[in-house]
Amino acid sequence: MNGVTLEILQPGPLALVEDLGRPGMSHIGVTRSGAADRRSHTLANRLVANPDDWATVEVTMGGFTARVHGGDGEGVAIAVTGADADPAVNGIPFGTNSIHYARDGEVISLGSPRSGLRSYLAVRGGIDVEPVLGSRSYDVMSMIGPQPLRRGDVLTVGAHTDDFPELEQAPVAAIVDDVLELKVVPGPRDDWFVDPDVLVRTNWQVTNRSDRVGMRLVGMPLDYRWPDRQLPSEGATRGAIQVPPNGFPVILGPDHPVTGGYPVIGVVVDDDIDKVAQARPGQTVRLHWSRPRRPFEDDGRAVNWALTPPDDRW
Repeated sequence: MNGVTLEILQPGPLALVEDLGRPGMSHIGVTRSGAADRRSHTLANRLVANPDDWATVEVTMGGFTARVHGGDGEGVAIAVTGADADPAVNGIPFGTNSIHYARDGEVISLGSPRSGLRSYLAVRGGIDVEPVLGSRSYDVMSMIGPQPLRRGDVLTVGAHTDDFPELEQAPVAAIVDDVLELKVVPGPRDDWFVDPDVLVRTNWQVTNRSDRVGMRLVGMPLDYRWPDRQLPSEGATRGAIQVPPNGFPVILGPDHPVTGGYPVIGVVVDDDIDKVAQARPGQTVRLHWSRPRRPFEDDGRAVNWALTPPDDRW
């Protein structure tokens, strides 16, 4: 189907065009970026028979409406995944995680999500905006890529093949709206803290200063072992848990800086990173070591487990 466009009527608090990002650019100071919830983005594309890396619209906290222009009599196939924002066409609701058709002149709308934070709107053919450094993703930190959507913007929908899947709805586990449990690989700088296990003993709360750069947590602060020392900047990765001098962790998101000077106490396992994208301000987060953490001597040096008697290990 050619000649289909989406006219943005209301973008809501934040609506971005996102694909799976621009890997391999760290050497020039550009992080990968891409969809905050990769699984939801990929599922939306698969429902409408798009390749996984085609661009979708990432809608934060709902409030999004767009009018369809063009297309044949059947309409254009759409799917909404992620946070359940009661998607509708011309006011008639359709199910999250399912295929629906929107015809010329009809309005797609997403309300305020009942749980979760980010929804993904996929259109068969993908959102065909101009790539920047090989990606159609917007990076909020570097401001690289197609700009955040505004009222009056018109998005072109790309061409697609005639193949279409038999799947019309995908069973997906509900997004957690109470306590979010995340597994964390210890280190590499857990030795920089007096008691690293404060991280897993504390019920953390997500603050309203969280964004695509990082999710900020508040709770029992972690104490630096060497408060007067400064760690040289090191490479950063999505899911890394940096701890600034105030002791409150920050879980780095898709638009994180390429390097950072705050010690990283641990890294969220890849299977749990997409859950972070759906955490709302005020939500409780519990972190758990994914494996036993290395014990340390009093001076902070890691104990050599191979030379430590089994009875002295913990």
